[in-house]
Amino acid sequence: MAELLVFPALIAYGEAAFAYAGELRGPGVGGRLGIWGVRVGWLAQTALLAVQALSADGFPWGTWAGALNLFVWLVVSGYLVWGCKPGYRLVGLAVMPVAAGLLVLAWAGGGTGVDDIDAGGPLLAVHVGLMLAGFAGFTVAAGMAALYLWEEHRLKRRDTRVLRLRLPPLVALDRLASRVVVVSLAFLTAGIVVGLASFDRGDFDVAMAVTIAIWALFSTLLVLRREGGLHGRRLAYMLLSGFALVAVVLPLTHFAS
Repeated sequence: MAELLVFPALIAYGEAAFAYAGELRGPGVGGRLGIWGVRVGWLAQTALLAVQALSADGFPWGTWAGALNLFVWLVVSGYLVWGCKPGYRLVGLAVMPVAAGLLVLAWAGGGTGVDDIDAGGPLLAVHVGLMLAGFAGFTVAAGMAALYLWEEHRLKRRDTRVLRLRLPPLVALDRLASRVVVVSLAFLTAGIVVGLASFDRGDFDVAMAVTIAIWALFSTLLVLRREGGLHGRRLAYMLLSGFALVAVVLPLTHFAS
């Protein structure tokens, strides 16, 4: 019965995505319905994860589908840190459809079940948790980048409707996305270090190679921002490129021991 908690989460996340789309017509009930949909969905998914944790002897998200379930929760958690503020709610227009779609995939793969959970050890738990937290942060930053490009495009077209929306200034959006990357890169770096503790030279594969590429890309991004003045549209495109790599590595990575 506990697995049924995934359905309220899916419905709420989907409702939030549609509500945010309605918010594009102007500030009002759409934004409020959207953020409450996110909150209700997050609470339902949190309850599901708690039941999974209590039903397992160890780390219950060691399979790819289970890890995807946890990843979605981390993405939504990261979004809620800023999404509760009216100015940043429309980041959910990019984040919530992705969250809902990935949760469907996790459910189809059995990652939301509570029976016959193959739990891993503590090292796996720390490694997976840190890696997924880093990837989730990059996903939220990509959502901010997408909002930045959309807002900039509308302003350049002198679309007066965008002025009615509760959107953050482009400078603030650019700065916040960079701060999210800093925190996310710290999580990813720690996850890689923990993973190296159990690394076998023969275990190196495509997923590890892409993970290193993601780390290198975001590290370069931060260096260029600090030393080369990278910001604005160029920064946004680099963030979206980094998210594209995350989208590649997640299906390739199997966290099962």
